[in-house]
Amino acid sequence: MKRLPVEAMAGHTWLEQLFSWISLGLELVGVGIILAGAIISTAVFVYWLLKEKSLDKYYQEYRSTFGKAILLGLEFLVASDIVNTVAVGLTFKDLGILGLLVLIRTFLSFALEVEINGKWPWEGGEAAGKSNT
Repeated sequence: MKRLPVEAMAGHTWLEQLFSWISLGLELVGVGIILAGAIISTAVFVYWLLKEKSLDKYYQEYRSTFGKAILLGLEFLVASDIVNTVAVGLTFKDLGILGLLVLIRTFLSFALEVEINGKWPWEGGEAAGKSNT
């Protein structure tokens, strides 16, 4: 088995550390987006609820806004998992864990997308159901 020079291994450790920090940064951004979305959408909802005293009018918009923040945060968390697994330590166990995490988060994103839009993603936009007459 051929050994790498100490200088090459030190550079590799430095690169792993860099990608570890990048992964942590992406994770923090994802969590920050979810927290900011929760706080801001809730504050706006409470403001309009107290001002208008109409729950039905703003509830769907609140859920939609908060759901979009969760979706965006999940995208950053998936990116963090990918960077962490692929760049830092790629073993078959890590790859399996990454696959499960991506699968679970993709399912959550899909479910939230359906909840926000009220239709399946393949049903298209609003104009898709209208005729061209």
